[in-house]
Amino acid sequence: MRLDLYVITDSNLSRGRSHVQVASEAIRGGATVIQLRDKHAEGRDLLETGRALRGLTREAGVLFIVNDRVDVAIAVEADGVHVGQQDLPAAVVRRLVGPKMILGVSAANVPEARQAKADGADYLGVGAVFATSTKSDAGAPVGTEILAEIRREAGLPLVGIGGINMHNAAEVIRQGADGVAVISAVVSAPDIAQATAALMAIVEEAKRQRES
Repeated sequence: MRLDLYVITDSNLSRGRSHVQVASEAIRGGATVIQLRDKHAEGRDLLETGRALRGLTREAGVLFIVNDRVDVAIAVEADGVHVGQQDLPAAVVRRLVGPKMILGVSAANVPEARQAKADGADYLGVGAVFATSTKSDAGAPVGTEILAEIRREAGLPLVGIGGINMHNAAEVIRQGADGVAVISAVVSAPDIAQATAALMAIVEEAKRQRES
């Protein structure tokens, strides 16, 4: 499960480009995970988009995660589903999707991370690490130090999320994250592939430095 660069689509921030266009360019730039996130799409439209992204990611060998919508994740045979603290409880989602589908859970602190692990999470999305206006429900920033603590206490792979960009991504990796999850840093970029490649290079270099 390569979580290095986890790109979350958002039609409100994509400068008029579709989920499929965004994902295609992000994959071209080296994204290792694509998450379909659309809080406003009708179920039928989301299903159609999910099918297109499933085909695209499968061909590219990239993980495909659906945000929140367990039904859509199952219907399109996504690699996984990601839920937040206000979505369906992770334990319920695990029962619905079975043991093989990847389950990601958002966590902002150690108790939430421990509960997510107990409920069957495969990885954690930790944040918001930095202040962000992308997600209205992101809460106050938790900073980077919590990443190392959650990694130590929960023992699960994790990605930092929230306000991450080319200026601070390296610090997120240095603090113990397996990858960075980004929305606007890629989705809103004039050149999505270029922005993705630049972020991927930063993540890879930070990992090399951490391991040396």
